[in-house]
Amino acid sequence: MGAKKGGKGDADRRPGRRALLIGAAAVVVGGAALERSGLSRLWWRLPGAQKPRVQGAVDFGGARWVEASPANYRRADRPDDYRIDRVVVHVTQGSYASAVKVFQDPGHKAAAHYIVRKDGHVTQMIRELDVAFHAGNREYNERSVGIEHEGFVEDASSFTDAMYAASARLTARICARYGIPVDRRHIIGHAEVPGADHTDPGRHWDWDRYLRLVRAARTTRT
Repeated sequence: MGAKKGGKGDADRRPGRRALLIGAAAVVVGGAALERSGLSRLWWRLPGAQKPRVQGAVDFGGARWVEASPANYRRADRPDDYRIDRVVVHVTQGSYASAVKVFQDPGHKAAAHYIVRKDGHVTQMIRELDVAFHAGNREYNERSVGIEHEGFVEDASSFTDAMYAASARLTARICARYGIPVDRRHIIGHAEVPGADHTDPGRHWDWDRYLRLVRAARTTRT
């Protein structure tokens, strides 16, 4: 979420890789228009489109599953259809409960994959397979995992030791899973997303400390 400097969403409607593949398939069949049901069947035959999904499953051990509204993310099969090479750090600009509430609101049109509370508790609301509308930039939504942190950008006390430790373990696992380098080019703040109008995580977020913790967590199994 974060303090504004517009909305997140997924407003850029450039065709994704899967849409382009479907378009190419239409050409292969001689340019004839595929009926809607045919397109649907073709979609699900594309690579990576049949990954098993278990209701309530989480990608990070110890996380609690609370599902976001489907209006706030797009179903995908990452990293097969979109590579994942970024982690985006957010601040909720409110309480944990308020963040959960808005991410479950279909009218909000935005949500992150995870929320980390001040006490270090981690909640997952969108599977990493799927594209969360969290960054305000379609390309970055497709290529990143978004992590919200309970608190306010101008309140340094929001960022507790427990929060840093838990978030670092989470980011370390994400980086290990997708081969993401642990550096400031690949672990970024919402404010650093091209076109962003938010300021989070703000001046009180200790990037040096955070990256040290992420690197340390990479050496242990979490």
